[in-house]
Amino acid sequence: MNEYLEPALKKNLKIAIAGAGLAGLTAAIHLLRAGFEVHLVEKDAYPKHKVCGEYISNEILPYWQSLGINPFDWGAVQIEEFELSSRSGKTLKTALPLGGFGISRYTMDSKLAELAKEKGGTWMQDTVERIEYKNAGFEIFCRSGESFESDLVIGSFGKRSVLDAALSRKFFSNKTPWMGVKAHYEAEVPENVVSLHSFNGGYCGISKVENNRVNVCYLTHLDAFKASGNLEGFQHDVLSQNPQLKTFFNQATPVFEKSLSISQISFQPKELITNHILMCGDSAGLIHPLCGNGMAMAVHSAKLLAESIVEYHFKSQDREELEQSYIKRWNSTFSGRLQTGRVLQRILQHETATNLGISSLQRIPGVLPKIISLTHGKPLEI
Repeated sequence: MNEYLEPALKKNLKIAIAGAGLAGLTAAIHLLRAGFEVHLVEKDAYPKHKVCGEYISNEILPYWQSLGINPFDWGAVQIEEFELSSRSGKTLKTALPLGGFGISRYTMDSKLAELAKEKGGTWMQDTVERIEYKNAGFEIFCRSGESFESDLVIGSFGKRSVLDAALSRKFFSNKTPWMGVKAHYEAEVPENVVSLHSFNGGYCGISKVENNRVNVCYLTHLDAFKASGNLEGFQHDVLSQNPQLKTFFNQATPVFEKSLSISQISFQPKELITNHILMCGDSAGLIHPLCGNGMAMAVHSAKLLAESIVEYHFKSQDREELEQSYIKRWNSTFSGRLQTGRVLQRILQHETATNLGISSLQRIPGVLPKIISLTHGKPLEI
């Protein structure tokens, strides 16, 4: 049996997880199977939709399956191909090196939450407003007035949170110009394809999820959005300038009454450890959505952190050794991907560069899968 699945034999650690999204729930299930006490605090009720691309690389499947997680039991759709289009509609398609799957956060997060509860995780629906580290432990204060103590705290509270402000994290004070928008549609699109379409000021991802729904999620620069004034105007005036997107929206029927949006998305480097709180998922760092691998990175970061915690506990390391071990593992795993994502994002912001890139890749078709591989990892070992 793998070490991280062995029951904790020593004095048990109490682990609090602030934010029960994809990374927080994966870390919780891993740590619960290892025998730790895990208490999750999540501000929202399940099921819930989130602004998210809803495509995940197959690289995480071996690890998830080792934890008893199988997204295909919940209706996940197999995705095998990637399509890219420039603003003018020029397209390029290739097979995904590992493949992936599409599933909504509405379904996935609620199913993971059920599994965490089944494994013995305790739950609180509340908002964590303050975390204090003292006497080699933590006290967590919630908006309801409730407070509790823990030995370790995992921060998995998403892209931007009130906790980031309370902890005075450096990135939080820097305004960013990025806005994300997501909605589900009924539309005829290839089931096995995830597509990325460039437009003036950003890019839009389209892929199938469960129940024959199509997820559409785009990232845009606020300057590009402000010129249109609202989501409908932006879709008509900007998104539809790409012929591929125009064709899609002309035949698609919205499922949501209103699209979801989130602003001030930050792709700046973030501290992995703040006041001894261990950050994972989007709280630790965010890759540009065009790379199509943000959710797989969130799951992978949860694995790295959970393994570091198990090692810390069984090998009697001190807190500094735990923190340094996690930082080393995270940087070794993700720094290259994040840098590649920044480069690709700059290229896709320029129409000429995108068109030239697509033309070049059409002449040398083997290059695009290699570029995709730079933003994805290998199947996670268990």
